[in-house]
Amino acid sequence: MSIQRALLSVSDKTDIVELARGLADLSAELVSTGGTAGVLREAGLTVRTVEEVTGFSEILGGRVKTLHPAIHGGILARRDPAHLTELAAHGIGIVDLVAVNLYPFARTIARPDVRLAEAVEQIDIGGVALLRAAAKNFAAVTVLCDPVDYPHVLTELRQQGHVSLATRRRLALKAFRHTASYDTTIANHLARHCQADKPFPAELLLRLWRVQDLRYGENPHQQAALYGLAPDITPLGGRLLQGKALSYNNLLDLDAAWRAACDFSAPTVVIVKHNNPCGVASADTPAKALALALSCDPVSAFGSVIAVNRHFDEATARALGKLFVEAIAAPGFSADARTLLAERVNCRLLQMAGGAAEGPGWELRSVRHGVLLQEPDVLGREEWRVVSTRQPTLGERESLEFACWVVKHVRSNAIVLTRGKATVGIGAGQMSRVDAVRLALIKAGERAAEAVLASDAFFPFPDGVEEAARAGVTAIVQPGGSVRDEDVIAAADMAGLAMLFTGTRHFKH
Repeated sequence: MSIQRALLSVSDKTDIVELARGLADLSAELVSTGGTAGVLREAGLTVRTVEEVTGFSEILGGRVKTLHPAIHGGILARRDPAHLTELAAHGIGIVDLVAVNLYPFARTIARPDVRLAEAVEQIDIGGVALLRAAAKNFAAVTVLCDPVDYPHVLTELRQQGHVSLATRRRLALKAFRHTASYDTTIANHLARHCQADKPFPAELLLRLWRVQDLRYGENPHQQAALYGLAPDITPLGGRLLQGKALSYNNLLDLDAAWRAACDFSAPTVVIVKHNNPCGVASADTPAKALALALSCDPVSAFGSVIAVNRHFDEATARALGKLFVEAIAAPGFSADARTLLAERVNCRLLQMAGGAAEGPGWELRSVRHGVLLQEPDVLGREEWRVVSTRQPTLGERESLEFACWVVKHVRSNAIVLTRGKATVGIGAGQMSRVDAVRLALIKAGERAAEAVLASDAFFPFPDGVEEAARAGVTAIVQPGGSVRDEDVIAAADMAGLAMLFTGTRHFKH
């Protein structure tokens, strides 16, 4: 279907002159609104204004200019005798192509100082109506909302004299998605000004873009894709410096590792395997922290991902030894480290920007027929109190605090054993708490002696405390709140352990 008349009205003028010139060379009549018409005329093109077509001037400071039957009739008319006869009776010409992009609402509200009244003025009405009208009538009309599609449409017109139905359908779908996303952004911004929507919105409107097709999901027979909060977002907001594309499982593990690493202010290394930390340590340097983290569970660290909250330098790269690692996330990598790591052709390097808190303020998880939404888990120490007869030493308390930062990143039931600021044993994802204790003690071996223990939830029975005491654990921190708290405290006192209650559970299911 050839283009006899095209309506061009764009906020983003990228490549609009090239599109208009290409259409004019194909003998299309150009119709445009004020700003766009001025740009095209400056480029030497002949343009009719919308006012000339409608016979009606723009009103309300430009709020109303294209909302007129002479425009929308030409877009929405089917190309059948009845509609064409009706158009002719009213002196309305058909419109075969509509190129429109919308007022920059998202860019406007991205400014921290933007006022609501200013944001409202950037809500496009006529542009959305034009896109929807053209997309609805894709059987006859080509709709363009993205400059990236201009060259393809011009190529089809030049090669075959018309835009194919398949292309018109694809562009219509893109236009509807564009207007849906636009409205979602507006609704979410206005919801932030509506106190009735606190703490969670009555309707959750998600705006996500597919940014990468993944080779497969958790298993090779499952298809998967990565979606982002912006069309140009990169995996986890980082930049892949080396290695093949990140997989579904890589992304989950790197996200878990990076979130944990960002919880610490000192140089810290987090080693994650199957979405659970298997070694965490803080030290004076990343290299020392890596060595300590690896010593926690070197067997599980094989095939792991590693996150470091400092630049990854040559010493840290050498501290890896011959360990096979799937991926490493860090704020940056030194040139010497890059040279050493280049030998690991299958190791992905992800340079991260910003902390773990960047991104949405909620956590979402899919369930059957819906999603769960919650606030992120934040560790607080304000309710810590000693409940045992023995007070913890200063060293024990520092180690207990470190263990608490780690345990909230371990799948429940979770137990973490630490010595100093390094894990020596982690028990994750067990159905009973005493089994989580036993697993952590097995991992720690002789290192359990003089270690401290953090539990993500209360001990329902004294047995977990008794197991830890027999292995030489000296202090325990837990939320408390069990009906058997007195029995648990008594077991700690009998063994001479220091025990602290935090009052806050940190399950991670």
